[in-house]
Amino acid sequence: MLRSLQDLENYEIGATDGSIGHVKDFYFDDHAWVIRYLVVETGSWLASRQVLISPISIHHPDWAKKLLPVSITKEQVKNSPEMDTQKPVSRQNEIQYLGYYGYPYYWGGDGLWGSGMYPYSMSPGYAVSAGNRVERETASSEIATMEAALHEGEDPNLRSCQAVVGYRIHAIDGEIGHVAGLLVDEETWAIRYIVIDTSNWWVGHQVLIAPQWITDVSWADQSVSVDLTRQSVRTAPDFDSTRELNREEETGLYHHHKRHGYWMDTLVLEREI
Repeated sequence: MLRSLQDLENYEIGATDGSIGHVKDFYFDDHAWVIRYLVVETGSWLASRQVLISPISIHHPDWAKKLLPVSITKEQVKNSPEMDTQKPVSRQNEIQYLGYYGYPYYWGGDGLWGSGMYPYSMSPGYAVSAGNRVERETASSEIATMEAALHEGEDPNLRSCQAVVGYRIHAIDGEIGHVAGLLVDEETWAIRYIVIDTSNWWVGHQVLIAPQWITDVSWADQSVSVDLTRQSVRTAPDFDSTRELNREEETGLYHHHKRHGYWMDTLVLEREI
């Protein structure tokens, strides 16, 4: 199921021994378009410190209660490496963070999360039955360790989800609107769609654009270019934020733009794993 990131803001993060705080923002990887961290306001128990929580630790969300349980303790959070959430997260910051919690590096494989598709499969103690999968993850971990040593000083391309809301969207032949929100896959934490508000060009119309259709992002100019025409966007199916988006509607959207669905790539990767 796909969920709006705006709706996930203020969700409670529940440790194994109590509440950690509430979600205030998300950091996403602008290469893979996957949520890598949740920014959590801890409140008075930790002097209102903001901490990062990885989707790797999230298990069995309670959507009805707006609660995201995590497999870590409040003491672990208290002693975790401090991060300035107002500044870019460096690769060295990530290495310290992931090492502290005992998580493998997510950039060490062909999947969205290491060699796989789901963050929870990277959690310490997660059971795997296939021997070849264990071997692959071991090899990926070794590769990731070497890559970390080579690239630990580099920018890991993490961006604030709140910051991109309002970015202008340019089609091949002109501007079409601005970013109004993001839709994320609740299992993989991949950003599947950018919600575009076209009101400055076409009143009362919202459409969805997949990250795979983006050709360029100018962070300095706060603009996004997509490989679509204005006419293609104008005749695309409307997005209704009050209803759950189903696979039939997604298929219709991809068919309209003559693209193949992301779920086909997911099925291929899962078979390989």
